[in-house]
Amino acid sequence: MINRAVVLAFLNIGLIPILATPVHAADGKVDLVRVAKSERGMRLLSGDRVIREYKVALGARPIGHKRWEGDERTPEGRYILDWRNPNSMAHKSIHISYPNAQDRAAAKSMRVSPGGAIMIHGAVNGYGWWGWVLQLIDWTDGCIAVTNPEMDEIWTLVQDGTPIQINP
Repeated sequence: MINRAVVLAFLNIGLIPILATPVHAADGKVDLVRVAKSERGMRLLSGDRVIREYKVALGARPIGHKRWEGDERTPEGRYILDWRNPNSMAHKSIHISYPNAQDRAAAKSMRVSPGGAIMIHGAVNGYGWWGWVLQLIDWTDGCIAVTNPEMDEIWTLVQDGTPIQINP
């Protein structure tokens, strides 16, 4: 993982180039969003075909499944993208249906809150101009972050009710 201070130092002296993510032409409907946490990648799929591919930032403690509110982990497993917020504190957001019944039961057994409000979102409002730098570090509280232009594209391509599979 890249140290945040190092990223900011390189940013200040202009040594980090703007990163481009390869994309594929979209013809089909997105029927699955797949996240590979270890690769910091997210793919929009139509059947077995990759429609779009993005680099992502995760929770600040990305290894392991989210267990409680404030643990800064991104959940793992299969969820649904169930609603969206065009006026969120980040540039648009799409909600991930965490916690599910199993997540709530596990948190209850530990006597903690499972948390919630886990989203796919863009940069925090007002910081979109440096969104590409935010993709170099894990900075969210458990969400999945992309750049603002990527979030605009995801917003258009992914419908409410689409499943999301988040893998370690």
